[in-house]
Amino acid sequence: MHNTVIAKTEPAAYQELLGRPIRELGLQLAGSPVERFVEQLYRELEAKGLTKFHPACYLTDEWGCPSGEPIIGIPFYLAHAALAQLEKETHDLEDAREIMMYLRHEAGHAFTYAYKLHNRPEWKQIFGPFRRPYHDNYRPAPFSRDYVRHLPGWYAQKHPDEDFAETFAVYLTPRSSWRKRYRGWGAMAKLLYLNRLVRTLGKVEPPRRRGQADITVDDMENTVAEFYHQNRREEVAVTELTPDTDLRDIFPVSKRRKAAVAARDFLHAHRKAVIDKVAQWTGAQRPLIRTLIDTIEKRAGELDLRADKTRSAEHLAEVTAYITALVMTYVAKGKFIQP
Repeated sequence: MHNTVIAKTEPAAYQELLGRPIRELGLQLAGSPVERFVEQLYRELEAKGLTKFHPACYLTDEWGCPSGEPIIGIPFYLAHAALAQLEKETHDLEDAREIMMYLRHEAGHAFTYAYKLHNRPEWKQIFGPFRRPYHDNYRPAPFSRDYVRHLPGWYAQKHPDEDFAETFAVYLTPRSSWRKRYRGWGAMAKLLYLNRLVRTLGKVEPPRRRGQADITVDDMENTVAEFYHQNRREEVAVTELTPDTDLRDIFPVSKRRKAAVAARDFLHAHRKAVIDKVAQWTGAQRPLIRTLIDTIEKRAGELDLRADKTRSAEHLAEVTAYITALVMTYVAKGKFIQP
């Protein structure tokens, strides 16, 4: 989800783009910066023996597979250098590793839909009913060995469809050493089932070779600026959060110290890494974590706090632990601070 209000003063590279409808930008997957990742996905599928399964990819508003459609949607900003830079400065732009993680995951969905695997009794027995209600907010069992670990937040536990997609992604990832890593886990039965499927279907034409896209870049009539504003995250109430004392404890650094840097700048520099790790180990939704970090970062600036460059590792460990504790409190109790 996209979630940050675009600043009034953007770099010149963005100014001309912000007011233009997305459909008029002429964005195409072919020849774009993201095309090489799609080609890498196809090479990985071939390497596993899936010679007949090459899911089509298209540019859209976010990562995904339309339900039941063997086709992969890729965020449009990855196809344009200036848009990618805008995404990087306002959100959490995916790096090369993350792009491939998402592509492998979505390929797992497409594999299910292309071969209609979710209708098979064994698939249902191993992963669960495909028609189970789908909830964005789910309560995972942290550290469960019945599921593989791929995307952050124990994502395989969200739904049987996601469980299969995550299992497929782990299986597909080169040098994942899944036989060694998941030895003795309940998840191994899922990986072995998938291995049998791939061996059986590798040279079989999928019953559904083509999929129907939902929203393509050619359908997106809103401007770049409107897209970012209209797709802002649902705000999380942080009015009860009073981090002043905590932040002063974390950053008790004198402004006169030579190694002192603005705590706000320190937090911003490590923002994505903290979001990634807190999301990975808590299972909390990224918008919640982003909102919390934005609030803490802003307050650190208002308090004019300083970090010590020579103690960066200590500051980062403490900030990450602090935010993790707040997030887990919110997930369990619905509030960051308990009376």
